[in-house]
Amino acid sequence: MIAASAGNHAQGVAYHASRLSIPATIFVPVGTPTVKIENTRRHGATVIEGGATLEEAASLAVDHGRKERLTFIHPYDDPLIIAGQGTIALEMLAAVPDLDVLLVPIGGGGLVSGMAVAAKTLKPGIEVIGVQATLYPSMFNLIKGQHLPMRGDTLAEGIAVKAPGLITSAIVRALVDDIVLVTEQQIEQALSLLITIEKTVTEGAGAAGLAAVLANQERFKGRALGLVLSGGNIDTRLLSSVLTRQLAREGRLTQLRFDIVDRPGQLAAVVAVLSKTGANIVEVSHQRIFTDLPAKAVLLEVVIETRDRSHLDSTIAALRAASIHVDVGGH
Repeated sequence: MIAASAGNHAQGVAYHASRLSIPATIFVPVGTPTVKIENTRRHGATVIEGGATLEEAASLAVDHGRKERLTFIHPYDDPLIIAGQGTIALEMLAAVPDLDVLLVPIGGGGLVSGMAVAAKTLKPGIEVIGVQATLYPSMFNLIKGQHLPMRGDTLAEGIAVKAPGLITSAIVRALVDDIVLVTEQQIEQALSLLITIEKTVTEGAGAAGLAAVLANQERFKGRALGLVLSGGNIDTRLLSSVLTRQLAREGRLTQLRFDIVDRPGQLAAVVAVLSKTGANIVEVSHQRIFTDLPAKAVLLEVVIETRDRSHLDSTIAALRAASIHVDVGGH
């Protein structure tokens, strides 16, 4: 058999092919996170990178499958795939029957379609809301008659699909109550919160549902929500970057810039104030060459760690009270 996938479908096909002793070949877009590729190979599948998007990878898979006489398993536009993914709604409602809303990430639409059919059958009054990344609003455009652009590198590459399925789009139009878009920053924040509060690692696509809640808090206030954390395939380097950027947004990690005279004692004066305020110095950098400052001046960049934004504000105030000019990086 052969399939094309941005991650989850690849691993699912590879896993079951291995259990059934069926050789599997999976095409993934170039640039697919290494963790997804390695997890798929671990299940015994042959993984081939090809195409810039899932659609291009799928086209290559279909061509390869035709030449090699392999059965192509579509990642979302297949009734059996849709039905299989719909079992998630059955499990969620069995565990929490009183759910008011299901928030489901949308790429090609297989997951939300299956869940909508299952959930609406069991509980007609439940609201099913799809979530897409702002950079790839394909189903949103189709259902709402919009023409928003689809481009760029999204943290939620698992739902970066330009062409929704024919079957899935018909189901979404009939059963999904709404589709909302989330920004990259909202996805990053959601991913960070899931780790710090829930101790749960998700990929960008898996955090999309929580991102939608964070972006629409009044809409969902007081309601029982079911969020589908649809994947945990994220490279550690990218995860580290997301967490560090969130620390910066919260005022817990900050770059301070100082224009100081290039003579002994200047750095010590800055360090003395930082030490007194309880700020932790993470990194120090002197820049004498690549700067527009006078020849006898130096750009000092210090990355500090503080407890929260109020601690950062008091640290900056203490520096300025000591007649030390400071600029905050990114401000």
